[in-house]
Amino acid sequence: MGGVLRAEALWVETFTGLRMGRFEKLVKAVRGRGGNGPGGGRPWCLPLPDRVLLVAVYYRTILTMRQLAPLFGISPATVCRVIKRLGALLALEPAPRPVADVERLWIVDKTLIPVRDRTVAASSRNYRFSANVQVIIDADSRLVIASARPAPGNKADAHVWRESDLPAAAARTTVIADGAYLGTGLIVPHRKRAVRPPSCAARRKTTPNTDAFAPASSTPSPG
Repeated sequence: MGGVLRAEALWVETFTGLRMGRFEKLVKAVRGRGGNGPGGGRPWCLPLPDRVLLVAVYYRTILTMRQLAPLFGISPATVCRVIKRLGALLALEPAPRPVADVERLWIVDKTLIPVRDRTVAASSRNYRFSANVQVIIDADSRLVIASARPAPGNKADAHVWRESDLPAAAARTTVIADGAYLGTGLIVPHRKRAVRPPSCAARRKTTPNTDAFAPASSTPSPG
């Protein structure tokens, strides 16, 4: 069975958001950490760049192993084996120097994780039962700083943030987020208010009643 996705510029940039040069550096780092060695069984049916792309797509998207298998032309069991083998090797190394609290810049965002536990998950915008997990990363090292307990996937990001213990962990640090965290005290993009046309009631209040100032008709009424 032939796959569709390969470690080419089109697929790498579309599914991972990485430029090809950055992706090649990632493959080089994984190779240097022993990622091209045997996995304890049969030889790998995909070259190392394709396997790195598979793991990156798995973590970047919400595709399941069963969905990734036909995209790469392999079985779901092989997908699982590749992720277990290379997942830890894709982790970035710690920052080379400590950074003071006042100089730190963190980024928070949510990720929807498909789960089957209906006590935690809820039907969300991806039309699947998912859990909303808030994750904070360091903007310099891209390392994960903290994550919150899972919340139902249909809850708003700002609401999940307020209910979690992450605000206390980030109290002394500058944190940026997207527009979904408006009103949380975090640094979010400026959102221009939409200009709406006035309602009918508002137009009636501002429009003068010309009938009150019209001259009386000189034509006598019948009868």
